[in-house]
Amino acid sequence: MKHALSLACLAMLFWPAAAQAACYADYKAKQDAPLRLHYGVAEISEPCTPASAEAQLQTRLAQAGWTLLNVVSVFDDSGLAERKESAGPNYLRY
Repeated sequence: MKHALSLACLAMLFWPAAAQAACYADYKAKQDAPLRLHYGVAEISEPCTPASAEAQLQTRLAQAGWTLLNVVSVFDDSGLAERKESAGPNYLRY
């Protein structure tokens, strides 16, 4: 009984973290002089919306000298693997 109670307590502690799905966005960005373009995938904090992704990515990319062109989409873990190859070195980089 004591063991079952301990497991139940542990499950309750970690349940909120497991319930929150991760959020990702794929995007396109550019640099000028010379013109360089890239496609990437980034993890986004809540809320998981295109507007939130845009605000977060503009800041992150600007720090590295990139300009966000657009957020293509936002998605959860289920869409992550299919975008890895396309994003190449910009997969979860920013």
